Amino acid sequence: MIKIRKSDERGAANFGWLDTRYTFSFNTYYDPRFMGFRDLRVINEDWVAPSQGFGTHGHKDMEIITYIVEGALAHKDSSGGSEVLRPHEVQRMTAGRGIQHSEFNPSADEKVHLLQIWILPEKDNLEPGYEQTYFAPETKQGKLKLVASRGGDDGSVKINQDVKLYSSLLKTGEQLSHELAANRHAWIQIVKGSIDLNGETLQAGDGAAVSDEKVLQIKSTADETEFLLFDLN
Repeated sequence: MIKIRKSDERGAANFGWLDTRYTFSFNTYYDPRFMGFRDLRVINEDWVAPSQGFGTHGHKDMEIITYIVEGALAHKDSSGGSEVLRPHEVQRMTAGRGIQHSEFNPSADEKVHLLQIWILPEKDNLEPGYEQTYFAPETKQGKLKLVASRGGDDGSVKINQDVKLYSSLLKTGEQLSHELAANRHAWIQIVKGSIDLNGETLQAGDGAAVSDEKVLQIKSTADETEFLLFDLN
């Protein structure tokens, strides 16, 4: 069973400095039909204006992943993390028992385009932490590259939940498959381009909740397709 969340049906807000789309209920956007999927709680697609950003604020008991599409984002947090995040880098922040952080677009003339992802942790009050890793484009081209996992497998960032997050880049006609183990589910989020997923069409910004499917057959229908695949319990 595949349920598609169309890009233009997402929640939306524009604060001037921030233009955003909410896949699931967040902030002032509330839809009881879209409160998350399994342990996946938030996927926000954000465009942050030049020299603007999120001032210092707090989080608690959440695994937060930042995925840059275009541009750069400067990050600083109370666990000691202080980096600039760019495309093909994945950042994981464990909020745990409480963390303060800020995110800022350091460019004076270019927007930063990113996905902000929240995953519910397997337990509360974890030690706050931060991790950032670069995954070269060639490691994702034509394949599923593991970029986040519970065990930090294959060089992925480590998250405190039974979730595997894959990133992939495909050219027109390229295809791959992913098997789902018994009682596993998936969410696919299209970052760029478009795909055919088991006969369903997904375009940039679309997401899809997948349950009771043994195999996902994914074929790119655009020249430059980029997507994320969450394998969830």
